[in-house]
Amino acid sequence: MTARIAFQGEPGAYSHQAIHDARPGMEALPCATFEDAIEAVQSGRATQAMLPVENTTYGRVADIHRLLPESGLHIVDEVFVRVHINLLAVPGAQLSDIREAHSHLVLLPQCARFLRENGIKGQVSPDNARAARDVAAWGDRSRAALASELAAEIYGLNVLARHIEDHDTNTTRFLIMAREPEMARRASHMMTTFVFRVRNIPAALYKAMGGFATNGVNMTKLESYMVDGSFTATQFYADIEGHPDDANVKLALEELDYFTSFLKILGTYPAASVRD
Repeated sequence: MTARIAFQGEPGAYSHQAIHDARPGMEALPCATFEDAIEAVQSGRATQAMLPVENTTYGRVADIHRLLPESGLHIVDEVFVRVHINLLAVPGAQLSDIREAHSHLVLLPQCARFLRENGIKGQVSPDNARAARDVAAWGDRSRAALASELAAEIYGLNVLARHIEDHDTNTTRFLIMAREPEMARRASHMMTTFVFRVRNIPAALYKAMGGFATNGVNMTKLESYMVDGSFTATQFYADIEGHPDDANVKLALEELDYFTSFLKILGTYPAASVRD
């Protein structure tokens, strides 16, 4: 039986592209929402889930930090996907035919220069893969989609222009989630992700972070977000380099635990090669 990996979006979405690149041997399972993708793993319909957590252009993916600790799933890997945007149209269409380009609201501004130079008007679609599916269904040579090359393959569209984004640094980081943790050291360069809440004492966050500095542990991300819509309850999300069994990481986490009221490790996993 082929293992499945769930993702949010329609076939051809950039999360699907991430699966295509990082888990080519697994069957992709499209889901309507992040919650549905998580539930697919919880219920056993999927072995893993591919979830975007942050983007170099737009920052943190909304709601994902809240969902991860509550999911009961564990991070087992990370994937970085360069977001290449392409102009897709029905067979026979030429670039000069295109009058409208459909895509998700966040993708349209990233191609503003290309659209302006070619006299193409951007049109908002619920999803970039949905835009590709709609363009294929319409069969209108004047309409195009801004989406991945994978979407072109799936919906039988031609790529009229490749990599038309204004900036060449747009990258999305994905986390691969599973029901069971994989805590064994699988690479020399490991990452550990956790969430925590500090105790209600003066300078608690400062003191909690001090253990990472004094023990030489590199913290690559620290973000805060409200819990249950309350201004008085703040939870922190952190990524560090290292494995919990490393002597310096172990000491830093012990010090962190002393100053926190809640601490949960979401996973330890090999660092993606782009970090090196």
